[in-house]
Amino acid sequence: MIQGRYKVVKHIGQGGMADVFVAIDTILNREVAVKVLRGDLSSDPVSVLRFKREANASTSLSHPNIVDIYDVGEYKGHHYIVMEYVKGKNLKQLISQRGALIKEEAVDIMKQLCSATIEAHNRGIIHRDIKPQNVLVKNDGTIKMVDFGIALAQDALQLTQSDSIMGSVHYLAPELAKGEQATAQSDIYALGIVFYELLTGDVPFKADQAVQVALMHMRDDIPSVREINPMVPQSIENIIIRATAKNKGFRYKNAQEMLDDLKTCLRAERMNERKNVFSFPLEGDKTITIDQVKKTREDVSEKPIVKKVSKKRINPMWIVGPLVSLLVIAGIYFMLTISGIFTPKVTTINVPDIRGMDVTSAKNSLEQLELVLDTTNITYQLTDDTPKGKIISVTPEVNTEVEIGSSINVTVSSGIAAYMDDFVGKRLSEAKKELEKYPNVKIEIVEEESSDVSPGIIIRQELLTANMQFNPDVATDIRLVYSKYTTIEIPWEIVGMSIENATALLQQKGADVMLSVLDTSTMSEEERNNLQYGVVIQTTPAAGTPYTQEDGSNVVIYYY
Repeated sequence: MIQGRYKVVKHIGQGGMADVFVAIDTILNREVAVKVLRGDLSSDPVSVLRFKREANASTSLSHPNIVDIYDVGEYKGHHYIVMEYVKGKNLKQLISQRGALIKEEAVDIMKQLCSATIEAHNRGIIHRDIKPQNVLVKNDGTIKMVDFGIALAQDALQLTQSDSIMGSVHYLAPELAKGEQATAQSDIYALGIVFYELLTGDVPFKADQAVQVALMHMRDDIPSVREINPMVPQSIENIIIRATAKNKGFRYKNAQEMLDDLKTCLRAERMNERKNVFSFPLEGDKTITIDQVKKTREDVSEKPIVKKVSKKRINPMWIVGPLVSLLVIAGIYFMLTISGIFTPKVTTINVPDIRGMDVTSAKNSLEQLELVLDTTNITYQLTDDTPKGKIISVTPEVNTEVEIGSSINVTVSSGIAAYMDDFVGKRLSEAKKELEKYPNVKIEIVEEESSDVSPGIIIRQELLTANMQFNPDVATDIRLVYSKYTTIEIPWEIVGMSIENATALLQQKGADVMLSVLDTSTMSEEERNNLQYGVVIQTTPAAGTPYTQEDGSNVVIYYY
């Protein structure tokens, strides 16, 4: 229990700074996600400040596409954030499982992401780490942006200089790679890369080292989306080209401009529009605007450039000499290669099958192949048949060809799952009996008045609903709400009644009756002759006392 309110149920994820758990808010009776700063970072002032900054940034935001923050605090030296629990997967997992999405789905996701980004920017908050791993996808298709851990309010001081480029390198804007201050347009660049990944199933730039990827963002053009996915119209590729322009003068000025473009990109009249080309060189820090680009195009079309060709003769040996040298070098390389003396350096490798291994063994196996297991981003989930601690799946998938030095993500079993039975409509006593097989499941009983459901019958179950997956080895609660039992008062006048009339009276009031004949074997014949036979002598509970009719209970009538 955290602060006597949040009951931790299970661990569901781990990030660079914190662990995430599912918990029950025992006051409001709802599931929540609790993000707890890891113990080894609790004494680090910079990490604590970053964590608090995430809480402050998130609590100021209220938007259907941004995860809600309910509470923040510190408990026994651990800083925590309580937030909305989103059932589903993150966008990176969705892309890994499905590959490139259809254009309509990708556009819908981007509209929601842009809308969330607009809200953050309007509040003066730059996210600075927009990536699919920080986007949760609900089962109904709604997305939720999370993790403002390195978000920067525009009026806040930076923690460190390196903090300005902490965002994931695959989504890093060129100006951030140069060490410049993050702006709203840095987030727009990341949105463009996410859009690219949604439509192609992968990021545009990959390399062995993070610095190489950063350099690619600074100098290389984004590969054509349409060459990879011909189903993408030019109107959509133009959005990506503009969002990921190297120079901010060509990029969308704000996320609202990008959202407006997304709203019309699937219209028929835009399918075959001209491709955006932003290839004009810039001098120094000078920025060319879109209008200037158009003007330059007009000038170029009006004033064609005529280049004079020199008639000076070229010595043929200037060309033949280097050409012969190249051919000789190529021949030597070829002979050494086929002879086995020289072997070209291998730069790629297939992802090995590490499923079924524990994390430590898998990490060692990957290191031998010069691959890296990302232990800061392990996903944990319950399974039907894989023991706790064993790897379930690998991203990229097994046998996928990857660059040497690539990072490998894994999903690990948090235990073998059980599935909760459906107790609605069953008797409370029956449900209690069946739940005995789960000693870690604590049963909470709640009675409720009902005119439609018979007493003692379960109306609904909460916390662990029918068919819900749960870990039977972890303490878990279930709440059974049942139709309230009937409570009566044993009538005073029942003593002396015939057992037939007494039984009928009690049954009419809703009580179950059991008859018990009193023993006369120790009495004398005279005593037996003076007895009243077939009438109520006494009852349990006694006459005049209250009685609640529950499963298996009854009123006992004693008679001779």
